[in-house]
Amino acid sequence: MLKPSVLKDLKKIVGPSHLYTSAEEMAVYSYDATQREATPWAVARPMSPREISEIVKLANQELFPVVPRGAGTGMSGGSVPVRGGLVLSLERMNRILEIDEENLVAVVEPGVVTGDLQNEVESRGLFYPPDPASSRFCTMGGNVAECAGGLRAVKYGVTKDYVLGLEVVLPTGEIITTGARTAKSVAGYDLTKLIVGSEGTLGIVTRITVKLLPLPESVRTLSAFFSDVSSAAGAASNIMKSRMLPRALEFVDQAALRAVESYLKEDLSRGAAAMLLVEVDGPPEATGRQADRIAEIMSRAGAIRVTKAETDADRERLWSARRAISPALYAIKPKKLNEDIVVPRSKIPEILNEIGMIAKKHELLIVNFGHAGDGNIHTNILLDEADRPRAETAVKEIFAATLRLGGSISGEHGIGLAKAAYLPMELGEEAIAAMKRIKRALDPNNILNPGKIFIEDH
Repeated sequence: MLKPSVLKDLKKIVGPSHLYTSAEEMAVYSYDATQREATPWAVARPMSPREISEIVKLANQELFPVVPRGAGTGMSGGSVPVRGGLVLSLERMNRILEIDEENLVAVVEPGVVTGDLQNEVESRGLFYPPDPASSRFCTMGGNVAECAGGLRAVKYGVTKDYVLGLEVVLPTGEIITTGARTAKSVAGYDLTKLIVGSEGTLGIVTRITVKLLPLPESVRTLSAFFSDVSSAAGAASNIMKSRMLPRALEFVDQAALRAVESYLKEDLSRGAAAMLLVEVDGPPEATGRQADRIAEIMSRAGAIRVTKAETDADRERLWSARRAISPALYAIKPKKLNEDIVVPRSKIPEILNEIGMIAKKHELLIVNFGHAGDGNIHTNILLDEADRPRAETAVKEIFAATLRLGGSISGEHGIGLAKAAYLPMELGEEAIAAMKRIKRALDPNNILNPGKIFIEDH
């Protein structure tokens, strides 16, 4: 627990109204979207890099953990304070500081909601492409910490592809800036890329500079329904083979369809076994041609029905259904293990077949959906607590199959707590040892977000 003198110092730094110590207040900051939970010793809500720096220096002096937190939407337990300590909530640092329309750059604080930034830049004819399914409530700082991907990653890439520079409070309290506002910069080591995706273990991001793109002139959205999963996977593969690059290519299996239809009380699929949701953007003439070609490819691959969204309302209805899948699954079982494996696109049919066999072997309900365009499949094992031992065995087998096919155990959720035990399956001892040396060099007292990524901290 934190000493009374430390609590007094923290109140001086952030103000008494922004230091929480009651059980009710701390419970709000004890969990994330994984449903993992651990109670912090206190919660601080700083407003500036200087306040964060002072807190971190105090933590090194008194040797208590500091756990950075955005909106708590993470899927790997990265913001759960498993070793107690102080949760550092960045929710008050929520300003869009600048939108430079001439140089296509935005500067934001970490608590800015991703969807709010997208809406603001789009109102100016600009575009911030990274689009996690939780974009309406996840924050930019959390996106940077996890290197979030999302629905449009197949064409536009992930968060690291848009972060030009950062302001960061290091684990020992120094405030540094990394990168630049320019399109190019090779001045020294690329500390920006090191911090992006480091899950709050190497620094606390206090300012983010991102590049923007011109807003595409038009967007066309299609949905297609199939009588079996293999036909849907084959259609997705054929779309990518056609040398077209959709901005989104999403796959939804039968169990996910039934769950979201029950959740929304709407019959989207008319009993189909799988769905593809495809979106293209660009000049109107080009998107029209691409939409026609993609519709033809999906029909030839065995689609029962292909529909083009004719209005913005139709398009939003489809994407609302896609975003509703994850919460809808809790209506089937009280708990789930949500994995975000990635395989080469051509291996999607194989991994789905492997997952089906694993589900049958262990008598588990496994639901699959996700980003077929970049091979990133969200595999959800639905369970009651009694199913957990079999589910954890199934996770390990799914990861093993993923790695055999040349994939990765995490595409966008990070390692955090949820996958720490499995990281050695993908990375060799030497690679993990090198990562731990970086952690020790920057965080000699193991203050910042301890217990994440690696099973054992130094």
